[in-house]
Amino acid sequence: MESSSGKKPQNYRHHHNYNNHQPHMARSLTYHHRSTSATTGKPFWRRLLADEPPRQRKPQPVVLYFTSLRGIRRTFEDCRAVRAILRGFRVAVDEKDLSMDSSFRTELENLLRSYGRPISLPQLFVDGKLIGGADEVKHLHETGELQKVLEGAAGQDPAYVCSSCGGDRFVPCRVCNGSRKIFCEEELEGRWRRCESCNENGLVRCPGCCLS
Repeated sequence: MESSSGKKPQNYRHHHNYNNHQPHMARSLTYHHRSTSATTGKPFWRRLLADEPPRQRKPQPVVLYFTSLRGIRRTFEDCRAVRAILRGFRVAVDEKDLSMDSSFRTELENLLRSYGRPISLPQLFVDGKLIGGADEVKHLHETGELQKVLEGAAGQDPAYVCSSCGGDRFVPCRVCNGSRKIFCEEELEGRWRRCESCNENGLVRCPGCCLS
């Protein structure tokens, strides 16, 4: 039925019922939309990871096998040169003198055997990986690559001197007082036995400055 104005009347009742009975659907953030940052546009979980503090990595150990004996002049000079280069980088170096403990020689032989190399001194290892002898270390130092190799090493003042060993990295054994023998009273007659706490020189590694 048309009105006097000629327009069809609107069905307000039907329109009103449609709006009242239509269920309200909440938009899901997990399915329809991804929660992102208003500033960066990155997903929320990525921002959480970015806000986490970086994990501290353990310093990479630096180990140098060398000798302090002057028996072979070339070897002694190479060892001294490599030690001086490492001191210049102000990093902590675990120096293992083969002339002070014969077990270091066995240890080095086993390490070099895995690389198919004969034993020679000095030998530098960083984070358990062989860097090389004097020629390799000098070459890396001249090209600037040695600094990158030592980036993960712990720092140490080159002027530091241990108050316990005076820089020798060994102290007399406290069990046998450096005599390499101990008296066993548990036996009936009592006997002297070889001390198992020290090396062939009656020494042990200084607990104050040695890394291992």
